[in-house]
Amino acid sequence: MRNRRRDSPFSSPTRHSSLVTRHWLRALTLPERRAQHAFTLRVRRARSAFTLIELMVVMGIIALLMVLVVPAFTSLKGSTDISSAAATISGTLAQARTYAIANNTYTWVGFYEEPAGSLVSTNATPPYPGIGRLILATVASRDGTTSCEDPASTTGTRIPLIAARISQVGKLVKIEGVHMTDIGAPDPGATPVADPNTLDARPDSPYTDNAPTADYQNRISSDDTHTPENQTLYPFAAQGYTFYKTLRFTPRGEAQMNGTYNMRRVVEIGLRPTHGSVVDLTTPNVVALQFSAMGGNFKVYRR
Repeated sequence: MRNRRRDSPFSSPTRHSSLVTRHWLRALTLPERRAQHAFTLRVRRARSAFTLIELMVVMGIIALLMVLVVPAFTSLKGSTDISSAAATISGTLAQARTYAIANNTYTWVGFYEEPAGSLVSTNATPPYPGIGRLILATVASRDGTTSCEDPASTTGTRIPLIAARISQVGKLVKIEGVHMTDIGAPDPGATPVADPNTLDARPDSPYTDNAPTADYQNRISSDDTHTPENQTLYPFAAQGYTFYKTLRFTPRGEAQMNGTYNMRRVVEIGLRPTHGSVVDLTTPNVVALQFSAMGGNFKVYRR
């Protein structure tokens, strides 16, 4: 009987060729092949494994990257959220204007801000007790006229719209994490030609028209305490809220604002992000929504 060589092909450098290895494996019995296969697997696993030091170095690099990257993503998310809020508001206003034109009627868009996380309607007096959740509602005149603005229903200095003569258009729009406020006039040194979409390049009409006595009537702000000009002459109720800051759109699509419902050349709504019920005054993620009273051209300015 021919003698079989039981020594491993790895015992000598001259036996590392694939040909010798294959001949040697064929010469082994089945149990020996299994044992050799298991040994080979253990060698491969040992060669492909990481040491503890290597793992700790990799974990340290990951932790460092998280520290550097997470704030950037947080800022990006905040910017996206505030821009999305501005787009939602402009969409609501555009829808109300389109409805007024298409149905030859008057529409009103109301603004109300309540504490973030509130589970029920606050509907408090004064009408803007909270920060962090902006609520919008749209109603329309049923008969296409302003007969719902009935002086006979006067309460104090306000004439609430008659509920039976208006109908709600769509559902309430609730936007979390924003505060509706004045964000200040554009930077005098700004160069609008450079980038007309930047915040400081926006027109300064809302801060110069009717100045210095009534320029605040060109802006809608939850912080505005001027009365009665900062509140509408015709508040309306919808789904448990009473809206004291409103815009009215005529059947021609003209935007009329707040107490006097006079048309403004440009109206601005400024937005800042919030953390709960706290306004973030340090972030550069500030947005201004401007639109013209006559044409209803909505434009969002951001940094």
